[in-house]
Amino acid sequence: MDSTPINWEALDNLVIDFAKSENLIEHSSLSSPSSSSSSSSSYHSRLIIRQIRRSLEVGDIDAAIDLLQLHAPAILEDHRILFRLQKQKFIELLRKGTNEDRDSAIDCLRMALAPCALDAYPEAYEEFKHVLLAFIYDKDDQCSPVANEWSEKKRFDLAGLLSSVLRAHLQAYDPVFSMALRYLISIHRAYCLRQGATSPISDLTERLLLEERDPPATPQDTLYEVPPFDEVDIQALAHAVELTRQGAIDSLRFAKGDLFQAFQNELCRIKLDVPLLDQLVREYCVYRGIIDSGFDTQTTPEPIKISQQDPGCCSSRDCSLELDCNTGKHSDGETSVTTAHIDGSPESNADVTSVQRIDVEVRCASEPTNNHEDCSTSGSQQIENLRVLQRSRLPGSGERGKRKRWRGRYDESSYIPHAALEEHSKQEHSISTIVSTMSKEKQGSQKLSIFDINNMEDKFEILLGMKELASKGMAAEVVEEVNAIDPSFFVQNSVLLFQLKQVEFLKLVSSGDFNAALRVACSHLGPLAASDPTLLKPLKETLLALLHPNEDALGNALPLHALAASLQVAVGRKLGVEEPQLIKIMRATLHSHNEWFKLQMCKDHFEGVLRIDSLKEVNSPFLTTVSTSRSYADSCTGSSQVTISSGTRMFEDGSSPTQASSRDVICDESAILKVMEFLALPRADAIHLLAQYNGNAETVIQQIFA
Repeated sequence: MDSTPINWEALDNLVIDFAKSENLIEHSSLSSPSSSSSSSSSYHSRLIIRQIRRSLEVGDIDAAIDLLQLHAPAILEDHRILFRLQKQKFIELLRKGTNEDRDSAIDCLRMALAPCALDAYPEAYEEFKHVLLAFIYDKDDQCSPVANEWSEKKRFDLAGLLSSVLRAHLQAYDPVFSMALRYLISIHRAYCLRQGATSPISDLTERLLLEERDPPATPQDTLYEVPPFDEVDIQALAHAVELTRQGAIDSLRFAKGDLFQAFQNELCRIKLDVPLLDQLVREYCVYRGIIDSGFDTQTTPEPIKISQQDPGCCSSRDCSLELDCNTGKHSDGETSVTTAHIDGSPESNADVTSVQRIDVEVRCASEPTNNHEDCSTSGSQQIENLRVLQRSRLPGSGERGKRKRWRGRYDESSYIPHAALEEHSKQEHSISTIVSTMSKEKQGSQKLSIFDINNMEDKFEILLGMKELASKGMAAEVVEEVNAIDPSFFVQNSVLLFQLKQVEFLKLVSSGDFNAALRVACSHLGPLAASDPTLLKPLKETLLALLHPNEDALGNALPLHALAASLQVAVGRKLGVEEPQLIKIMRATLHSHNEWFKLQMCKDHFEGVLRIDSLKEVNSPFLTTVSTSRSYADSCTGSSQVTISSGTRMFEDGSSPTQASSRDVICDESAILKVMEFLALPRADAIHLLAQYNGNAETVIQQIFA
């Protein structure tokens, strides 16, 4: 699972869309007005739904009805929903227990509840008579006939039902990334359960994806006249979101036969731990340089003071590379240099702080140190490391100002319960804790090196600077920087060196400098391929670029973003910076998604709408990767297709079934669906049964019921 490739650029886009859709980061001024307006409208609708939900959960039915009347009056025209709201209002009035509220409950009974009970739905009048027993049975009597009506769980069920209905009515679906995460984790759980495997991310998925779901939105009676749905759609929906066949039919009826709308309705019923998701997204955004880390706002250290009388400023054995020449210690995650006069802009603060720190580093490096006061056993080693740190920060300094600021869910503060506000407050400071615990700093009197930097911000700036260089195709500069940091790095990561030299070679070919390109091939690509036979094929493909040199070949052939991500991960591990937890989730769930649909012997109907397919698009015509992801054949995208089964596991090579048996059975799609429908079996099991009976569905059904 750890080797499953991911299209980082596609994941970045999904995460950014999620953060913008939930108003977690500032919106770009360059975004188009139409898309910004659409996102704002959807966000506003989701806020309304959340507010209605919270009102119902605390028993404030009047507030919920007022919001519905204001934003979705058509919902109240459905007497089934109106009846349930009025019934809950009646219970909530009685729950208060005062004589005045009891009188109000009687008025609600006469003026609203009784009229609704007459035409809401067939069972409504019986429910109306039953709820009258609440007048004589106390709310604390757990053995009363109306204990269920008194239960506060009814509030949450009603809130969930209204949320399901409003999502479809207002077209206020959760962001694609949120839905994709629900779907992938659900499949991951199903796959691990079927295979009897232990999930490596169970500690995260169990907290992130909650077990309970909102009640489904039920179709109105008039929708029962919709013509029968395609059995392919019914089975696809049922197995995708774990519904019964009847549940899938009801969901399609509510969506008026729109399979993908029904799928979104069902996915959004699954609940996520929103604060945890926000925390994971923020951690990922910091790692990828999408948002500012926020280190500069954690503390306000004293302004820097350079002592000219104390050249041995770094004599403390606990000092870090970017401590100023007079300061003492700084806690993990804090910045060590700031200024007393900065304007109110966080972006300006970040840039000023970065420039000042670099200036201090240069000045400290240029100051002489005596023989008795040095930070390490080698003064020249310290100076070299300071230069590496400076060079690593400079390439990314321009990009740093483009990073977004993390806003959080401030727009909901007016009606977030106290507990949620406390959780939100904790979340705002959690990223520094997460990042500061990513690595353990080396202790003792070792030689000072880049790995001894105890300021996590420096490590992130180095990583992001490296990523920026690689994404721009500046391979030679990347190799120089990495070698300056750790000369042994590429000895342990020869594939990365080969990839970087491929970029350098193709860049030289595109510019017409064939002699320099051949020197790179002879000096690096050839020896690397000679030591690793798996690199011979990509070496030959790379050399073919000499036949068709053109400027477009470099951009089209090289997935520089993938190379930059691989470099960031590898260098990050050297620096003690682990990948964000979100990446671990995505790798494991995408692997399970691949394996699950190999077992199902078909293609996922919904991977396109959730953009899961884009996450798997890791194409590298020239660049070799340690593990490649191959797409497997689409074997069941229509009712006219057939599936080949030999009763064994399929797609061992990622593209076609393994021919483990000489007797293959061709299973017609209609036969597969018939067995799935009659026996309520997963697709894979239906195919295996058909394989045992020569693909005859009638024979399979007869044998099972015989």
